[in-house]
Amino acid sequence: MNASPSEPIRLLWVDDDRLVAATLAGSLKDNGYAIELARSAEEAWPIIDHQTIDLVILDERLPGQSGLEFAAELKQRGMPFLFLTAYGDTALVHGAVQNGALAYLVKPIDTAQMLAAVRTALARSLELRELRNTGKNLQRALDERREISIAVGILMERMRIDRQPAFEMLRKSARSQRRRIEDVARELMQPYSNSPHAAQ
Repeated sequence: MNASPSEPIRLLWVDDDRLVAATLAGSLKDNGYAIELARSAEEAWPIIDHQTIDLVILDERLPGQSGLEFAAELKQRGMPFLFLTAYGDTALVHGAVQNGALAYLVKPIDTAQMLAAVRTALARSLELRELRNTGKNLQRALDERREISIAVGILMERMRIDRQPAFEMLRKSARSQRRRIEDVARELMQPYSNSPHAAQ
C-alpha cells in the first residue's frame, strides 16, 4: 500500500465491461481511491510500469491475454489483485486462488460489497508484504549467524583454541576495525571459501 498518507490509494481496474467498471469505479473514487481503467492486460501493463498501483481489480474474461494469465504475471511481480467477474465456476476460482488472488467476487455486486472487498484485500496485501519482509530479515539473520559460526570454526582450527575464545577474538577484531562482526566473519571466510577444501 501507498506509504504516504497524503497520496490516495491507487487502484487499477482491468475490465472490458466499461459500464460496470465506470459505475463501481465512480463509487470507489467517491470513497477516496484513485482509479485507473484499462480494457485489457495489454492496456494495463503500461500503467503498471509507470505508476504505483496498490491493488489490481480484474475480470477473468479479457480480450487478448486472459485474466488468469494476467494474474500469473502479476503474482510474479508481487502485485496484489482480486477478481471481479461474471464467472464463478470452480475451476476459475481454483485458478485464481492458485495465482494468488486476494478475493474472487462474482458480478453483480453492490458498492458496499466492493468497498469491503477492496479494504480486505489491501489489508491482506499489507500483511503478506510484512510477512515477506520478516522472512527476508530472518533469512538474513540466519545467514549472518551461519557466517559467524563458520568464521569462529576457522579461527578455532587455525589458532587451536576453543569456541568462546575464538568468538571473542572475532568480536574484538570487529570492534578494533569498527566494523560489523558479520562483515569481518565474511572476510575471514573468503580465502577458505575459495580453497579446494572448502566444500569438504
